[in-house]
Amino acid sequence: GIHDGDKVIGVLNFEVDLDKLSIEGYSHLLDAAVAVLYHARHILNPEQFRPITASDGIIITDAHSRIVFADAAAQRIYRVLGVGSLRGGHLFDRQMTQHVTRETVETERPWQKEITAGGLVLIRREIVIREGGNLCMRIVIISDVTETRAKDKEIRIKSAVIQEIHHRVKNNLQAVSALLRLQARKTKSDEVKKELQEAQRRVQTIAMVHEGLSQTADEVVDFDKVIANLLRMAVDLATMKDQHIDINYMGKFGMMPAQDATPLSLVLTELITNSVEHGFEGRKDGHITISVGRSGPNLNVVVEDDGSGLGSEEQGGLARSSGSGLGTQIINTFVTNDFGGSVHWEPRREGGTRVVLDMKLRAAQDE
Repeated sequence: GIHDGDKVIGVLNFEVDLDKLSIEGYSHLLDAAVAVLYHARHILNPEQFRPITASDGIIITDAHSRIVFADAAAQRIYRVLGVGSLRGGHLFDRQMTQHVTRETVETERPWQKEITAGGLVLIRREIVIREGGNLCMRIVIISDVTETRAKDKEIRIKSAVIQEIHHRVKNNLQAVSALLRLQARKTKSDEVKKELQEAQRRVQTIAMVHEGLSQTADEVVDFDKVIANLLRMAVDLATMKDQHIDINYMGKFGMMPAQDATPLSLVLTELITNSVEHGFEGRKDGHITISVGRSGPNLNVVVEDDGSGLGSEEQGGLARSSGSGLGTQIINTFVTNDFGGSVHWEPRREGGTRVVLDMKLRAAQDE
């Protein structure tokens, strides 16, 4: 019963299957449950009492740390460590600890240890029940996390390898970019020089994306951090010395799969370069606005400029292209093929051009 002074305010009833009653030492398990409930009136750390799974072992001792109950999971774990019988033994006997090669205790969780023993990695959680300062019982919960730790280690190794790959790809791309820049300087043809500079800019864009990817061990990237520097760079490379072009953002791209970052970066840098080189040609200043709408895998991006606008022959939806039109092909190819989306070009009523991109992130399509 639950009492408030001399008054009974509640009754707690345990109902169990008959097969549970046949468990050896079940009475000790029941006593431990009652003791925990009774001491719940004290200030306790709730994390000590987080749920256990069927694979977690339970050991209960008496006031002298002598084991009075051990379930099948606990016996199975200690059998691997060479301990044949738990009941009747002392919790701190040499037999129980002889295979321990490493113990780690967290400062904020003094009641919990991570133990390496006999090829196993175990989490040992201990709940001590005291009454009047005297020990009543110990409840020890053993969790075998060997497989979990092995998977964590494997993930860390893979993440380190992925970071190293991104870093090497970035370095190789920067080397290619430098070679293109040198070649552009040496050529005497203005047309060839411009094409080489365009190629160098595109390679540098991919290199900067890999720079952003190499900063994280995850397969997911915060695209807003990556794209801000890229688009500023795209504007700087395309503007003339006496031009000043502002670029503003509305909304957020958010986190996205790393495999989507490179093609989307190329699409956006091509759009920005196209606006600066053609929309603001012969002008001293201009404004570009990028508006982003994101709903799960669906991505809507609107790029607007207040430049010269589309020519009359381009009103039908064709892009205001640069030179050979490679920029337009890059935009259309990635948006339609990689993202299963659409590109729509239209003149702004206030003057300039609006480009609307509707896309779906590829990783979501693959699921």
